[in-house]
Amino acid sequence: MNKVLVEICLPAANQSFDVYIPLESRMSEVLVLVSSLLSDLSDGKYKATQDAILCDAETGIIFNINMTVFELGIKNGSKLMLI
Repeated sequence: MNKVLVEICLPAANQSFDVYIPLESRMSEVLVLVSSLLSDLSDGKYKATQDAILCDAETGIIFNINMTVFELGIKNGSKLMLI
């Protein structure tokens, strides 16, 4: 499975994490996995909810959860933000 290494900024915990995400997965699947993972890694500073949103950290554009990571043009080194 092809994966990309991205940096995910988590403002709620004032932390950033490097995470591998699969190119073929829809953003809706990635959002659930990342949200749960960062909830664990942040030692409870962030609580995973169904209202979580992943967006581009530089532009603030919210990603379409119905598109794959590849279709959204996310690549190695991309910076995302989980809010």
